[in-house]
Amino acid sequence: MKKNIAALMALLSLAAVVSVGAQAKPADGFYFAEETAFQSSGWKDQVVLQVKGGKIVAAAWNGINNMGITDKKTEAAAGRYGMVKASKIAKEWHEQATAVEKYLIATQDSAFSKYSNAEGNTDAISGATMHVKGFFELVKSAISAGPVTKGTYKKDGWFYAKAPVFDKSGYKATALITIVNGRIVSANWNGINKDGGDSKFVRAVKGSYKMNAKQGEWNVQAPRVEATLVKQQDPAKINVKADGKTDAVSGVSVTINDFIAVATEALKDAK
Repeated sequence: MKKNIAALMALLSLAAVVSVGAQAKPADGFYFAEETAFQSSGWKDQVVLQVKGGKIVAAAWNGINNMGITDKKTEAAAGRYGMVKASKIAKEWHEQATAVEKYLIATQDSAFSKYSNAEGNTDAISGATMHVKGFFELVKSAISAGPVTKGTYKKDGWFYAKAPVFDKSGYKATALITIVNGRIVSANWNGINKDGGDSKFVRAVKGSYKMNAKQGEWNVQAPRVEATLVKQQDPAKINVKADGKTDAVSGVSVTINDFIAVATEALKDAK
């Protein structure tokens, strides 16, 4: 009986080693993950990884915003993020993010746990003093999700466009599309108001947009259209009627022609 138990324990130990090895060496390909909701700061972080030979050879940490602006790295590089003023090392967000990406590639430590406080800061990464816990959580989520299937777009990255003029309601539609391995993995639709201030999405969340539709407020309906674009992979595949509305997306009564137009414009640079 003791021999049987010992044999069983040995098999279980071997299975654990095999499991750990499988997790440590993900399949070659591109991986993606993003946060499920916008942070209080207005950002929703994203992570893109490339794996070759079982190792992470490229990593990109970025984010999209609920104000209808460009991606976080673009905003930071243009001096519009503002972290450098509060940074102990006088580095902007995109500079620190790059340091974290390089650390991951150098160490392959996707299970990083060297945090100096509950907020997720660390002293273990040279060139980065900001919160990094969210990044490593997304790294683990991306690997767990598996590789992104190859798509038809020629370029990967973050592609942004906004309408050339304000519409009758006082908004310029915006679209920020994330492409990984030639595939649309995220689409963000919003609107900038002619008087400035909060975006259409934020106003809808706060209750000041006041569309009051049966299918939900604007911020509820917009993600359904975004999800449809991710599924269809091409704005042209989403049928739009003469009045700017669609029957192709369940639970959507808002006009979507402005989003189709800016999404199409944004994707021109990816083809």
